[in-house]
Amino acid sequence: MSDKEQKALEQIRQQIDDIDLKVQDLLNQRTAMAQEVARIKIENGGHADFYRPDREAMVLRNVMERNQGPLSAEEMARLFREIMSACLAAEKTLQVAYLGPEGSFTQAAAQKHFGGSVELHSMSTIADVFHAVETGHACYGVVPVENSTEGMVSHTLDRFIASPLKINGEVTLRIHHYLLSKEKDLKAIRRVYAHPQALAQCRQWLTEELAEAELIPLNSNAEAARKVASEPAGTAAIAANRAAEIYGLSVLANNIEDEVDNTTRFLVIGSQEVGATGGDKTALLVSTKNKPGALQSLLTPLAESGISMTRIESRPSRKGIWEYVFFIDIEGHISEADVAGALKRLEQESSMFRILGSYPKAVL
Repeated sequence: MSDKEQKALEQIRQQIDDIDLKVQDLLNQRTAMAQEVARIKIENGGHADFYRPDREAMVLRNVMERNQGPLSAEEMARLFREIMSACLAAEKTLQVAYLGPEGSFTQAAAQKHFGGSVELHSMSTIADVFHAVETGHACYGVVPVENSTEGMVSHTLDRFIASPLKINGEVTLRIHHYLLSKEKDLKAIRRVYAHPQALAQCRQWLTEELAEAELIPLNSNAEAARKVASEPAGTAAIAANRAAEIYGLSVLANNIEDEVDNTTRFLVIGSQEVGATGGDKTALLVSTKNKPGALQSLLTPLAESGISMTRIESRPSRKGIWEYVFFIDIEGHISEADVAGALKRLEQESSMFRILGSYPKAVL
């Protein structure tokens, strides 16, 4: 490298150092303002919502819309997510429960949504996540609700039937499955542990590569990795690659999911009402009256109001044989006049009607 090139590099590095100083100063200024917000909220008394899902969603959308590069809009938003997470921690550390154990996809979804400065608590079951939030041991919870290839997670839907909690947000996560083991050769695998959805998402690969292996379902993929780490030879787990590092396992195969675009949606559950952002969903829990054309009468108010229904799923009500409740997702926020009007009509046609929450669509 010539002297001229070396000098040019040194000048650029000095400019980077100068920018770093400015960025650091601005970050501390932002944190100080966040602490002032916390002080004002506390002085005004009552219950203060330090975390505002609607506010954070709008900030991230604005970041992405105004971004000029060379960083991508998504990468810039991820950086701002961490900044907001750190600033929020300077106000109050959030306690967030997730379906564990450590290394699960749900943990990754919680970190993606809340950033790295919250306190995450691993729970053994989806019911435990709901209970932690209901009893105040966690401010929020994160649970899986839907996979792009295997459909809805019934345990999550069933919990909403009896729980007073609301949906405060959603997270989408691209899912890559890895086969993890203490073994070094696929031929040695006799049993494979995983969540039932993961087993289903890797069905073709398992049939082709491990046709003789016993497939054993567990509560989560991370639990499967932990189990394999403590068991004798011949076992493997389907889990995230991060679980290999956590539990000291080797990766025998990468990306074994059958579908290229395998994605899981997670819900953020809490107790607060979330304001409108202009890009929202509303989730409903309804049951039809026992009469001909009841389901059609439920959907008519939505259609006549021009409201898009993005999902409908039925589950047994557990209150009577052959009685069902419907989980419905629609576009829009309950504060919008057309949505409110349609829901009022829908409630009149329902034997049971509950709004599970209006919340911002996933930003990242």
